[in-house]
Amino acid sequence: MLRRLYDWTLGLAGHRHALWALAAVSFVESSVFPIPPDLLMIPMIIARPNRAWLIATVCLVASVLGGLLGYAIGYFAFDQIGQPILESLGKAHAVEEFNATFNDWGAWAVLIAGITPFPYKVITIMSGWTGLSLPVFIVSSIVARGFRFFVIAALLWKFGAPVRDFIERRLGLVFTLFVALLLGGFLVLRFL
Repeated sequence: MLRRLYDWTLGLAGHRHALWALAAVSFVESSVFPIPPDLLMIPMIIARPNRAWLIATVCLVASVLGGLLGYAIGYFAFDQIGQPILESLGKAHAVEEFNATFNDWGAWAVLIAGITPFPYKVITIMSGWTGLSLPVFIVSSIVARGFRFFVIAALLWKFGAPVRDFIERRLGLVFTLFVALLLGGFLVLRFL
């Protein structure tokens, strides 16, 4: 099933309404859809590098708006909608543990999930469920998703098709290492 979704998403990149498809995929990926918008964004930018910044902006805006839907699911309908989504992602067992400390680290959780391959939708739903401050959630989402999409767009704009393999295979790891170093730096500063 995931392979068919992946192939379908890649097929959308060449469609004349690809920007609308990208907006839709970015929106639903932030709350329920399992395929990240990067898979549609990458071939779109490779095909039309002069539109890299527009494509990244569409991804950012739609993703943050979709994140607000995920927040609303967690806030208003966690038991009916949010819990089944988290169960389907194998994350339901962590709900109680997560809720205990989430709001202390909520902005960081949103930043990390928005940049790394960790499912952003899990954090959007949990942010609503735990009642994370909405302004904190929105600002963190804009920073994280903007960083992710604009770094990809910049790499593709600058280096083109040869960087596609790097992005698809290794960028998640690079972002994860960057976040780990960033958090490690803050922890070192905190305890000095």
